[in-house]
Amino acid sequence: MRRFSLMALIIGTLFLVAGVVVINSSAETDGPRGNYLRGDYVESRTASVFAGACHYNGEVTTTGRDALMAWNVSSGSWKGVDLSGVRVVAIVSAEGNLAENSDRRSQIVINREASHAQAVAILDALKTQYASSLGRIVSVTSSRVQFDHQDKTYNVSTTNVASMTVEAMPNDLCCKMPNLVWYAPLAALENRKVGYTKIATYAGGIVGEPWQKADENSSFYGSFSF
Repeated sequence: MRRFSLMALIIGTLFLVAGVVVINSSAETDGPRGNYLRGDYVESRTASVFAGACHYNGEVTTTGRDALMAWNVSSGSWKGVDLSGVRVVAIVSAEGNLAENSDRRSQIVINREASHAQAVAILDALKTQYASSLGRIVSVTSSRVQFDHQDKTYNVSTTNVASMTVEAMPNDLCCKMPNLVWYAPLAALENRKVGYTKIATYAGGIVGEPWQKADENSSFYGSFSF
């Protein structure tokens, strides 16, 4: 009888430990309250993020006040809402260079295929994670959002609002010469790389004047997760 009780106690303890491991593993994967998102991210700015010192000094007080941010959620949920496949573009503008703590305002465009629940959830996630980067959100709309990532090329566009085409820098020069990277991405990234902006445009009207940048090392790309 004692032997049976001892064996039951051992088995019960093993089940308890296994349960704790499973619970902890789930918590680490899903994050607090089951909130966890992962996907691709790319941004383009109106100042070169990788350049020589003279080029950087010539731009830091005259430009760099605007940026495009884009997310493509590959997996995850927020507050119980599955956000896989949701795509978002944010247009950010400020009175001074975005590297400074100047007031920012942003315009958000969510892909029109997203349901109302998904739109509400992704907006809450962005506000929670990127409040300082986005600043005051003045507009949220639903429209066509294209986010294509093929190899090391990103093509992002929203209907009549903004677009960008970003490619990898030759030979990953940003990794070989990190002292020439002058800014940090507006979103925390895994495997952050500097990108070559073939073209980036904003039609203007809500957060600022129209702008266009091309043929500059003015982008960042990588994977996001939170």
